[in-house]
Amino acid sequence: MKIFRFKLVILTIFILGLIYCCHTPNNSIIDLIQPLHLQAGRSDTLHIQDIFFARDYQLKFLPHTHISIKYDSLAGKLILTPEKNYQGLSLISFLFFGKKYEIPSVTTVLQEHTFFYKPKHRIKAVNVFGSFNSWNRNDLPLTDTDGDGIYTTTLSFEPGRYEYKFFVDGEEILDPLNPDKVSNPFGSFNSILTILPRNSSQPELYFLHTKETNTDISVELAYNLNNRESKISPDQVIALVGNQMIPIQRISVSGEKINISLDKSQQQGKQVIRVAIAKNDSFSRFHSFYFVNDQPLDSGEPLFDWHDAIVYSIMVDRFKDGDASNTRPVDNPEVDPKANFYGGDLQGILDKLNEGYFDSLGVNVLWLSPIVQNTFGAFREYPEPHRYFTGYHGYWPIESKIVDVRFGDLNLFKKLVRTAHQKNMKILLDFVSNHVHKDHPYYRNHPEWFGTLDLPNGRKNIRLWDEYRLTTWFDTFLPSFDYTGSPAALETMTDVGVWWLQETGMDGFRQDAVKHVPNEFWRTLTRKIKSRIGDKHSPGIFQIGETFGSYQLISSYVNNGQLDAQFNFNLYDVALQVFLNPEASFTLLDKEMSKTFDVYGMNHLMGNVMDSHDKVRYMAYADGDITLSTPNTSEIGWDNPPQVDDTLSYRKVRLYQAYLLTIPGIPFIYYGDEIGMTGAADPDNRRPMRFEPDLNTYEREMLRKVSQLVKIRRRYSALRYGDFLPLHADDQIYAFLRSDPNGRILVVLNKSDKNMQVKIPLPEVLGLKQARNVLNSEQVPIKRNVLEDGVSKINWKIYQLF
Repeated sequence: MKIFRFKLVILTIFILGLIYCCHTPNNSIIDLIQPLHLQAGRSDTLHIQDIFFARDYQLKFLPHTHISIKYDSLAGKLILTPEKNYQGLSLISFLFFGKKYEIPSVTTVLQEHTFFYKPKHRIKAVNVFGSFNSWNRNDLPLTDTDGDGIYTTTLSFEPGRYEYKFFVDGEEILDPLNPDKVSNPFGSFNSILTILPRNSSQPELYFLHTKETNTDISVELAYNLNNRESKISPDQVIALVGNQMIPIQRISVSGEKINISLDKSQQQGKQVIRVAIAKNDSFSRFHSFYFVNDQPLDSGEPLFDWHDAIVYSIMVDRFKDGDASNTRPVDNPEVDPKANFYGGDLQGILDKLNEGYFDSLGVNVLWLSPIVQNTFGAFREYPEPHRYFTGYHGYWPIESKIVDVRFGDLNLFKKLVRTAHQKNMKILLDFVSNHVHKDHPYYRNHPEWFGTLDLPNGRKNIRLWDEYRLTTWFDTFLPSFDYTGSPAALETMTDVGVWWLQETGMDGFRQDAVKHVPNEFWRTLTRKIKSRIGDKHSPGIFQIGETFGSYQLISSYVNNGQLDAQFNFNLYDVALQVFLNPEASFTLLDKEMSKTFDVYGMNHLMGNVMDSHDKVRYMAYADGDITLSTPNTSEIGWDNPPQVDDTLSYRKVRLYQAYLLTIPGIPFIYYGDEIGMTGAADPDNRRPMRFEPDLNTYEREMLRKVSQLVKIRRRYSALRYGDFLPLHADDQIYAFLRSDPNGRILVVLNKSDKNMQVKIPLPEVLGLKQARNVLNSEQVPIKRNVLEDGVSKINWKIYQLF
C-alpha cells in the first residue's frame, strides 16, 4: 500500500509538472514591437498589452536619458514622460526572462497654432472642429477673453496637414482669414492648416543591396541628411533584428552608406531587420527588411504574410445567387428592390471560387460582409426621407452564431473556408460588435447590456457619431452595447468572435464601427484570440477595423493589443481630391503619404481603398455623374442612378487602381471595381455583380488590366515589402521607387489628358543603368541617373530597374 501511495504521489507530481509546463508563460516575444509616438513634456499611459502580448508581464525597465519610465505590473500600465523640449528617436529598453528587448519611441515637440474668429454680429458660441479632433463640433470652443470681439483658442499640433471649420451657433463656416481650402464630400469646403516640423531636415534612407558570405549576411543602405551635416557615426544608427538591438560592432558607416552585418547562424525563421538614423533631434523613419532563414523574403516564398494580402471585398447578397431555393426577399410593398434581398449567397461565392474567378483575378484574400442571421422584416430608417430597408447587408443581426438562412448554413461556410485554403486564399468575415437588432435575444433577455436611446436633454441618441461616439445608436431598432457598463456583454461578444475563428478555421475579421466600441473590447478580444489560438494559426489572425476620424483616433486602435490595421481613410480622402481634380497637385498626396508613414510606419498593413460598400463608387466620380462637392449622393442613386457614359472613365479608374496596387499597405478591391462598376452612395453602390457573358468590351478590358496590376503586385515583392522613395510629384505626374532585397520597382502615374514625356531623376548612389517595362519587357536606358520616357494620357508605367 505504501509503495502504491508513493507511486501515486510521484505520478501526481509528474502530472502537475506537465500541467505547469503547459501553462508556463511563453518566454519569447512573437509580436514585432512598433514605435511609440510620444509628445515632449506630456505623460502618456500605455497598456503593456498594446505593446506586445505575453502571458506574464514581469518586466524590468532600464533607465532612459530623456524619458521618465514608471511601470505598474499589476495594472499592466506603462507611464512614459519625455522631457519638455526633448525630440528624437530612441529605444526604451527592458528585460524579459533575462533577455533585453527594445521599444522604439518617437518623441516630438508640438507646435502651437492660434485660431482667430471675428464675427460680424453677436453670437452665442463658436467652436473649431476638424480632422484633428475627429470633427467633434462641440469640444474646442473659442473665447473672447478681453472683450475685443475676437474669439481665439490656441491648440498644439504635430507636424502635418489638417482640415477644419468653425461651428458658429449651429452653422459650419470656413475660416475667413485662411484662403487655403479644399472640397469635402458633403457639397462644401474645408479650410486647410499646415503645421511644419520644428526640424525640417529629416534624414532619408534608402535600400542599396544585400551581400552574403559563408557566415554573414549584410544589408547596405544609403543615407542623406538633407543639410550640411553630411556624416553620421555608427552610434547614430538604430538597428534592430526583431525586437533586439544589433550590436554596434556589426554597424559600419562609410561615406554616405550604412552597412548592417548579421550572423547567419542566428537568423532562424522569419525575421524583420529595422534600421533608422537618430542624430540629435533629427531622425529618419524605420526601414524594414524581411528575411526567412537568413535569405531575403522572395516573391515566390510560400510563407504567406499579411503584407502579401490583396483583398477582394464581397457583399454576399449582391455577388452571385448560387442556390435559388434560399432566395427570399422581404414581402413588403414599402421596400424598394434596391433595399431588399437579391439572392446572393455563400454557394454563389463557392461556385466562383471553384470556377477560378478569384485565381484569374489574382486576389488571395476574400472579405465577406456579415453572414449571421439578420431580421426577417423591413424597418423604416430614422433619418429623412424615412425609407424602408431590409437586413440584406448583414448588419442587423438577430443571432450571433447562426448563418442567415438566405445565405446558407454553417457547414457551407466551413466548406467555403476549406476550399479557399486549398487554393491558398484567406477568408475574412465582417464582425458586428457595436450593436444588434432589437429582436436579438441578447437585447430581449439582457436590456441592461445596452445603452439608452433617449438623452437627458430629450434628444434621441441616434447617429451622433462624434458627440456620443461610444453610446450612439445607428437607428431606433439597433440598440448599441454598453460594454463599459456591462462586463457580461463584453465577455459574451468577445467569446462569440473567438467561437467563429475556432469553429470555422477562417483567418480574421473586418471589424465594423470600431470607434463606437471602447478600446477595452478590442483588447479583450485580441487577448482571447492570442491566448486561445495564438501561433496555431499561421500567419496569425488578422483584424482590420473601420474608423472615420483623426489619425490620433484611428491609430489608437492599431497596435499589438487591439487591431492589426484600419482602413486608411485619411489618405483616401486626399487621393480622391488629387486624382479627380485636374488642378490638384500630386505634392498634396505625397505629403499625406508621408504623414501616413509617420503615424503607421512605411511598411504598414493599413487598408487602402478606391471605394467600398459605404462610399460612392469611384467610377461615378470619374465619369462626372457625381463630384466631391455633390450633396445627397445617396438620393442620386434613387432618383438618377449613374451610368458610364464616357469610355475614357475606365482609364481613370485603372489609373487609380495602379496607384492602389503599388503603394505601401494592403489593397482592397470592392467587388465590381474590376469591371468598372458605377454607383452613387448606399445602396446604389451595392448593385448586383455581373460576370461573363454579360460584360461589354470595355468591362472585359478593365477586368484584364486590373488582373494584370494585381499579378504585378504579387510578382514583385518590392511592391509589398519595399521602402518608398518619392522621386517626382507635380500637377500631373507622380513617380516613386519601391525597393527591397529582391529588386527595385519604379511607378510613374500620369493623370493628365495629354501624353507626357517625363524625366525621372534617380539617386546616383544606386548606380542604375537600365529600366524594363514589366508589361511588355521594353528596355529603357537610364542616362546620367535620369529615366526619360513617354507615358500616355491617363495612364501608368511600371518599370523594373537594374
